[in-house]
Amino acid sequence: MSHHRTPRRFLCLSALAVACVLTSSSCNAGLLADDVKKEDGGPILLGMAVPQSGSTAEVGPYMSNAAQLAVDEINAKGGVLGRKLKLQVEDEACDPKTATAAANKLVSAGVKVSVGGYCSGATLPTLPIFDRHRIPMIIPAANSSELVDQQLKHVFLINGTGRQQSAAALEWLDKEGAEKVVVLHDNTSYSKDIAVRTEAGLDKTGGPEASGLHTITPGESDYGPAVTSVLKDKPDYVFFTGYYQEGGLLIKQLRQAGYTGKFLGADGLVDPKLAQIAGDAEGVHATMTQTPDTLPQAKGWIAAYKKKFKADPGPYSTQSYDAVRLAAEAIEQAGSTDGAAIVKALEAVDGFQLFSGPLKFTPEHTLSNGGFVILVNNGGRFVLKDNLQ
Repeated sequence: MSHHRTPRRFLCLSALAVACVLTSSSCNAGLLADDVKKEDGGPILLGMAVPQSGSTAEVGPYMSNAAQLAVDEINAKGGVLGRKLKLQVEDEACDPKTATAAANKLVSAGVKVSVGGYCSGATLPTLPIFDRHRIPMIIPAANSSELVDQQLKHVFLINGTGRQQSAAALEWLDKEGAEKVVVLHDNTSYSKDIAVRTEAGLDKTGGPEASGLHTITPGESDYGPAVTSVLKDKPDYVFFTGYYQEGGLLIKQLRQAGYTGKFLGADGLVDPKLAQIAGDAEGVHATMTQTPDTLPQAKGWIAAYKKKFKADPGPYSTQSYDAVRLAAEAIEQAGSTDGAAIVKALEAVDGFQLFSGPLKFTPEHTLSNGGFVILVNNGGRFVLKDNLQ
């Protein structure tokens, strides 16, 4: 016959629990003191998954540097809730598997808010990871409508959506008097979303004619078949909704094949390297939320960025800076790092000033105004062409 002895540790804990019932307030303070001290005294961790490797690695530093600048400025003013902010950056590589690993790493590290997300296709699989752990996401760049179609309450976009970008593209093509438009995408979530919406919006009475929807495979070095198909359709405008690496090759190969029409890209096309890849990107247009050098009010901010990082800020740097500022504001208003409280604070934001203007989220947690403008490549860099007002 065996005898089971109650472990001494259990007896001690039981006695302590009984004592807690008798003196609940003082006991609770004693039991939780270490946890509270750790929570209240340590830094508040923000997580950022952006490209650090792969074909879009050039964009990552623009975003992470700008986010760090915001963290440093907030900390210099005393932090948030009496605590410092800390930024942890992980690689998304514009790849779903890499981004998923990055999200899991950030969750394990204990981030309270995610302020990253560049490629929509890589950001999409991270949504349920952060949502499951009740971690709010303030996404500065990725903007496929699929991101909000899932209706996850922890997801907020501070870049215009694919729906809004498509509307801007259609407005510009109509304004330009385009007659026949070929639309190309690379089959990623962001690119396909904008392309399908734009192609469906063509062929309106008196507007541009849709000349077909074509696809390419990202990462290839020869887009000969796509170029042949485009030339066969004889468009006067080509709208490519993918990223600058493939866009640069398409521009180069289309021109080498004799295409003399105009070229419009989506925001993934906007990068200083486009001209290098294309050989000549003069006159190429793009739909884009404003970049730092197209914002008159960003002059002092650009100087601060250049002083700290010895480099010029690029696409999505202001949005990343604002993502951190917004996260800090929401935590401050919530009076807590609890995810549900932060979500309520974000939903209640009304007039918080971003570079794009005063913020108030729609019920879908998107911007009420996408803020897209038309940029044009001039001398190798994109400058403001039309604000579409």
